[in-house]
Amino acid sequence: MSEIIVIKIGTGVLTRENGTLDGASLVRLVTAVSALHDAGHSCVMVSSGAVGAGVSALGLESYPSDVETRQAAAAVGQARLMQRYQTLFEQFDLNVAQLLLTAGDLADNHERISATLQRLLADSSIIPIVNENDSVAIEELRVGDNDMLSARVAILLKARQLILFTTVDGLMPPDGGDIIAEVADVQEVLTFARNESGKFSIGGMASKLKAVQLATEQGIQVTIANGRKPEQLLELVNGGGRGTRFSAKD
Repeated sequence: MSEIIVIKIGTGVLTRENGTLDGASLVRLVTAVSALHDAGHSCVMVSSGAVGAGVSALGLESYPSDVETRQAAAAVGQARLMQRYQTLFEQFDLNVAQLLLTAGDLADNHERISATLQRLLADSSIIPIVNENDSVAIEELRVGDNDMLSARVAILLKARQLILFTTVDGLMPPDGGDIIAEVADVQEVLTFARNESGKFSIGGMASKLKAVQLATEQGIQVTIANGRKPEQLLELVNGGGRGTRFSAKD
């Protein structure tokens, strides 16, 4: 069985309320991913946060509504984000690699992308970090999100699991109460999500469930969990932790 784990990190996990990068959250996240790597898993991160990280540099108070400003924020923010990741992972003797993709890349060059990622994973000291190429891909900024991108990357790599880190503990039932721990068939809970997102992000729970559906149909187990509590990452991968786990279809 593949030991590749794809970890998607949402913008709300990485940034503060004003859109600036949250250094403490980044440290905890990198520490958790490094521990998972040390446990023998090949880790691929799909990291949001580029636009959110760039809004402060442009003096914005909210997520930009026009394409040009979103692309400018992404261009500034992606550089900031990768710089922070590299600095933090170096403390664990790891390096990072950046892949910026669009839907067109995945459709037309999926074999080459897979080969590149597999080559990076063959080097045990590299953590590939994937993001949408938001600084140039207009269509992706209109309809794309990293939930779906992470599912497609997981399928491309035939990953063992996909972890969707967000700002909530998991999927809650419509009438409230505690999170749902196990879901055998995502079709049964597709209507549970409200289509909302954070101030500096695109996707919401509805987006995540669509990504879950895509991945589980391809035999990949998916877990939605709180990225503000990344210390449980290894536990989540091993079947424990607090989150909503979606069974893979045979």
